[in-house]
Amino acid sequence: MRIGHNIAALNTYRQYNNANNAQSKSMEKLSSGLRINSAADDAAGLSISEKMRGQIRGLDMASKNAQDGVSLIQTAEGALNETHDILQRMRELGVQASNDTNTTDDRAEIQKEVNQLTEEINRIGNNTEFNTKKLINGDAQGGGSAGATQEGVRFNFTNIVAGETGNTTLNIGGTDYTIDFTATANADGGGSDSFSGTTITIAAGTTDPNNLGNRIKAQFEAMRGADPSLSIADFNFDSDGNEGLTISATSGGKFDGQAGDGSISFKTGVSPTITSITEGTNGTNGKLTFQIGANSDQQMTLDINDMRAVALGIASTTANADADAGAGSATFAAGAGNQITKDVTSGTEYALDMSSSAKATDAVKVIDNAIKTVSQERSKLGSYQNRLDHTINNLSTSSENLTAAESRIRDVDYALAA
Repeated sequence: MRIGHNIAALNTYRQYNNANNAQSKSMEKLSSGLRINSAADDAAGLSISEKMRGQIRGLDMASKNAQDGVSLIQTAEGALNETHDILQRMRELGVQASNDTNTTDDRAEIQKEVNQLTEEINRIGNNTEFNTKKLINGDAQGGGSAGATQEGVRFNFTNIVAGETGNTTLNIGGTDYTIDFTATANADGGGSDSFSGTTITIAAGTTDPNNLGNRIKAQFEAMRGADPSLSIADFNFDSDGNEGLTISATSGGKFDGQAGDGSISFKTGVSPTITSITEGTNGTNGKLTFQIGANSDQQMTLDINDMRAVALGIASTTANADADAGAGSATFAAGAGNQITKDVTSGTEYALDMSSSAKATDAVKVIDNAIKTVSQERSKLGSYQNRLDHTINNLSTSSENLTAAESRIRDVDYALAA
């Protein structure tokens, strides 16, 4: 028998506390429906669960993106369906005008309808939009302006002085690159220059630094060669031989057409002079990009060709021009009464000439080519839509399975409540 300590009571109190704590945790899990309510419940499980949650939400958003892509394609394809109907009517009129039972006045009336139908094809091409993005006017056909000029930014480092110890940070393709200037003497105009990771060290020397454009270019190219995974792998570097350095997106590359949209920019530090910016169209070389995965760069691109009258070969900016070298005497109508609007607000074009049997019958060949072109474009859009439908199904399945896996880690088992 112990007088000083009631061991039985202490044991009871300890067991009570344990049971109370266990009951509290079980009630917390039962009320929240979660097995892991804090990191202390399962530290490793929490980490795994959060990564899975990020993937699940990314998959769900990618599915929405793909559905929006389907809607965009349906909008473009719907417009081309109407273009097809118009071309079929124009072909019908061409066959009618080919018949010499028609008088000159009859063909003049046919010409009026052909002119209006051609103008309507232009209007559809100029006005078809999805979320204010024009779809079939050539903006999304790829190629963009990059085929002729590279989009880039020109930096001039003439403000770098002897003994400079500051640095310049440029953001290129979403990654920060630092040019660090030191007072180290440079041998032969750059013998002490170097790079490490995403930092370039330039020896400013004790005399005026020279040839900075070439020296910085050399280090960027060496860095790019050492690690092709860096964003600068999609950029070109050109020097004017002095202090000027032009950075431009590689034609046809990931950032093509985006220089003017911020893919190349000064960020912090010693500010170089930006002497010029060559801007391109939004998107990857003018194409439409759909993010169809939960992770970075899981994308697909779509180009939609110009579906307006000139692109289809059924109109010209020049009257009496040859409509098609393979279509005999087919030409484009002349005269003020045959002018059609090129765009919604301005411009002049001429429709196919239906003024004689020979011209009209040859115009039918030109219209046949236009119908074929629109058919090919619609077929391409249909194939992309089918692909996106499969993408949506796959994303939904992946999200469902990953949600089940995350549930096993995160959700409470009501039968066990532990």
